[in-house]
Amino acid sequence: MARSKPSKQLSQAEIERFLTAAEALHKSIIKPFISPHCEHYRATRILHEALLKAVRDVTGKEVEFIQWNTTGPVLPPFGG
Repeated sequence: MARSKPSKQLSQAEIERFLTAAEALHKSIIKPFISPHCEHYRATRILHEALLKAVRDVTGKEVEFIQWNTTGPVLPPFGG
């Protein structure tokens, strides 16, 4: 049985599934109301930044499921 060559990028359908899963993960990361001074909060911020970077890298666009307020997109705090 011949092995097929792997694709160099995701199909549009795979990107859509990825975005759906990424949005669900985003919501599970930001939902807990925990103190920004605890280790769990810092760990979730690192995960969240990695998720947003992955979405940008895969889609080539800014993350569309981030909530906007009147001043612009919600951004993670600097420093970490």
